[in-house]
Amino acid sequence: MDTNVEVEEVVLLAEDGTPIGTAPKATVHTDHTPLHLAFSCYVFDDQHRLLVTRRAGTKRTWPDVWTNSACGHPGPGEQIQDAVRRRLASELGLNISVLTPILPDFRYRAVMPNGIVENEICPVFQATVASGITPSPDPDEVGEYRWIPWAEFSTQVLSGAFEVSPWCRLQVQELAELDSGRWRP
Repeated sequence: MDTNVEVEEVVLLAEDGTPIGTAPKATVHTDHTPLHLAFSCYVFDDQHRLLVTRRAGTKRTWPDVWTNSACGHPGPGEQIQDAVRRRLASELGLNISVLTPILPDFRYRAVMPNGIVENEICPVFQATVASGITPSPDPDEVGEYRWIPWAEFSTQVLSGAFEVSPWCRLQVQELAELDSGRWRP
């Protein structure tokens, strides 16, 4: 047994969002998932196209489901923007310098058909890359990806024509309601 394997931990939260401890990520997502800290990121190119990803089929939660560009969990003591950059680099091979919070107070709870629960305070960020950038996804995380114009994506998600993860659907609803002065794809 390799004792040097690092166990990924998530930050557990009280109802008011205060950190109250940590737990191994592998043990958190159950039918009684405690509230914990996460993040989502929407990566756009300079043509206002959104990078959407289909989660790998081996993911514990929502396998093979289309979603926003990337999601993850900051580790204990890790700044959330550093965690977003880490995840974009490891999951998609993208190095991002500027991140903009677009839904800093987003929170959701969703239950999969098998009873596994997501229960997260999940700030949402926006990043931009130049057109022509080609992601190099980690196949353990991402099954496939595509670039879709934001207007087309949001219209399809809101109409139900494009099935996405529950958190992505809720985030798109909130983003569609925001004043365009607060964020722009």
